[in-house]
Amino acid sequence: MPSSPRSTGTTSASIGLAWNASTDNSGTVKDYRVYEGSAVVATVTGTTATISGLAASTTHTYTVTARDAANNESAKSASVTATTQAGSGGGTPVAANGQLRVCGTKLCNKNGKQIQLRGMSTHGLQWYRQCVTNGSLTALATDWKADVVRLSTYVQEGGYETNPRAFTDLAHTLIEQVSAQGMYVIVDWHMLTPGDPNYNLARARTFFTEIAQRHAARPNILYEIANEPSGVSWSTIKGYAEQIIPVIRAQDPDGIVLVGTRAWSSLGVSEGASETEVTGNPVNASNIMYTFHFYAASHGTEYLDTLSRAADRIPMFVTEFGTQNYAGEDANDFTMSQRYLDLMASKKISWVNWNFSDDNRSGAVFKTGTCAAGGPWTGTAPLKEAGVWIRDRIRTADDF
Repeated sequence: MPSSPRSTGTTSASIGLAWNASTDNSGTVKDYRVYEGSAVVATVTGTTATISGLAASTTHTYTVTARDAANNESAKSASVTATTQAGSGGGTPVAANGQLRVCGTKLCNKNGKQIQLRGMSTHGLQWYRQCVTNGSLTALATDWKADVVRLSTYVQEGGYETNPRAFTDLAHTLIEQVSAQGMYVIVDWHMLTPGDPNYNLARARTFFTEIAQRHAARPNILYEIANEPSGVSWSTIKGYAEQIIPVIRAQDPDGIVLVGTRAWSSLGVSEGASETEVTGNPVNASNIMYTFHFYAASHGTEYLDTLSRAADRIPMFVTEFGTQNYAGEDANDFTMSQRYLDLMASKKISWVNWNFSDDNRSGAVFKTGTCAAGGPWTGTAPLKEAGVWIRDRIRTADDF
């Protein structure tokens, strides 16, 4: 068990920690876990850690455990308590805004101010884990100045269902890494085929129970419970949501839940419906938002107008969009994309772009081979045309 945990310093947004090394029975310690309550807030190989993304003038209590190569975990150390310094509320997005909540049809910060988050979504983590590293996340936070990262855990297509333990552990690790950068995290349950979310209901219960339990103490987690439902009615999707939301709420009463809409999260438009099926029959839960996805080269004025009308009635969050066609490839339509961005800015609709990888498609922001080479991650040199365009728009100043 680690001994003598102590604070080595604080800022308005971070707390530094140190402790004395632990010795395993076999003589080898693989890593240390830092806990705040039951939530793991850092995993490190050394005997120091910095917990970032904290709000100013807040008090936090931590304990530390050690793990060996077989993942046997020690008892928790004695606790250490520290308080972040006073500040103006600036710094990282999480330090500035704290625990988010839905107020009316908008996303609001800890002070009740309506805000808009802007950021990137990973590609499927079963394929592009190598694109999501400490280096790339640091670049996203400091060079791109992103507010939010969407972590896409595919359920099928070689994803979660093939190894639930491994993909859940990967989600934990990446949540910790994004949180350390002071950004918000969307935990994306990326169900796609089959399109009925109930096909994965039992898996979703298991996954979200553990995710919410582990990370409930964090102020920066949003839960996207069904990526793109298709081929089923809104009432079916609503029924699924009303079963999964209580699972999350039992562990994390404050986290915002993002609910996918019909027809690949198009509010039903791609299957001949409209937003009225949602506005007229909303999910029976509070502190939720509804998702909308668009690809500008495929989804024109009809989709744009639907999003605009819906945002006046219900809380909307664009958790995926691209500047290309619906497959995330071929030519960019920056003119239509900018129309969407202008609308979302005017109505404070938060958005996340697809995708933060080096896939061969034009919608992947990095040039092919960037991730395998370990970067470079900063600047425009490693970026495709869409990457340069979206980075420039994420970098514009936030209204926090």
